[in-house]
Amino acid sequence: MKKGLFQLQYEVEDSRRYTEAGSDRGAKLRVDEGINPEVWQVLKDTEKMGYKGTIKYLMERQSEPGSTIMVVPITTRTPEALHYRLNGQTPKLIFLSRPLHTIERLDEQLYTVSQMVPNGTYLCCHAMTATLKRKLAMQQYPWGINYLVVGLGYLWHRVCPKLRLTEGLYFYLTGGKDRTMSRVEIIGRLYRAGFEVVDEQFREGEFFVTACKATEPVDDAAPNGSPIIHLRRIGKGGKTIVVHKFRTMYTYSEYVQPYIYHYQSLERGGKFKDDYRVNFWGRLLRRLWLDELPMIWNMLRGDLKLVGVRPLSRQYFSLYTPELQALRTKTKPGLLPPFYYEAKTPETLDEVQESEQRYLEAYLQAPLKTDWKYFWGIVGNILFNRKHSA
Repeated sequence: MKKGLFQLQYEVEDSRRYTEAGSDRGAKLRVDEGINPEVWQVLKDTEKMGYKGTIKYLMERQSEPGSTIMVVPITTRTPEALHYRLNGQTPKLIFLSRPLHTIERLDEQLYTVSQMVPNGTYLCCHAMTATLKRKLAMQQYPWGINYLVVGLGYLWHRVCPKLRLTEGLYFYLTGGKDRTMSRVEIIGRLYRAGFEVVDEQFREGEFFVTACKATEPVDDAAPNGSPIIHLRRIGKGGKTIVVHKFRTMYTYSEYVQPYIYHYQSLERGGKFKDDYRVNFWGRLLRRLWLDELPMIWNMLRGDLKLVGVRPLSRQYFSLYTPELQALRTKTKPGLLPPFYYEAKTPETLDEVQESEQRYLEAYLQAPLKTDWKYFWGIVGNILFNRKHSA
């Protein structure tokens, strides 16, 4: 592979909010966020280096007296390798030399690292993402064959591990190594393990990401990539309900929400602007109003009603005012949210809250009349004003 073949700009994977590596804005962003000075210097010195250059640089820094940098050559079968490498030390930065997409039982490895280091420890790792693999195949093979290779690779590495019928065969033959992961999935796995991402770059054909240990790992079942996802949401009385939807985002996207909110603004309807967690099929399903069909089961079970405020995650729910939080939990969430009733779709979170407050106050005064009026207003906007699922 030619050097620099994949020295890609950040827009490669829909991360338009980033500047080019090495820009003043990027450096200032990292300093302003309180990154440890030694770690920030490492990021600054290596931001134009590929894997070999980064390893050489880190090994030299690691050998310096008083250095708090550690390179860990984690193997695929021994997450306990870090125990031996740490040996009572508390490094500021740990670099996993093995690419993430080649590590078997990756979640277990990341959990092990997270549980062994204190908050404030930085973890730097790298991988080849699905987009980079696809670009490599498209340039490596002749026209026509490249599309066949990409298509078969997608079916084998992206579809087969997620289907119950083929999941066992895939992991039996591959051992879970050399997986194909999206950038979003890599970031999501880190957040699930308790790390907050502070820097990410595409360079020399790989994706490099640095994260800081901030919390304990999330104690839940790992996402399985199934076409139907099960999401925990706030229901009536503040109770947690599980709603079902067709998957429209990359696997592990649900863990990335705090990261997206921190860096990106909201667009109409209170959704995230340029939300790169949504994949191609997800955009199509949302435009056709098909992504929420499984939520009909939630209505039949009594968790939701037809018209009502959206069922929100706890992280998004926390952004609302205490008054509206209390108002929201007095009734069931709904499948058709009230902001689709508005002639002008709310543009900001404040406008979404105002829209929901108008609906909730009217609903608590006259439930049947309010839902009847909102239902036909929403249907009219969908049919004639081309509003679609966001």
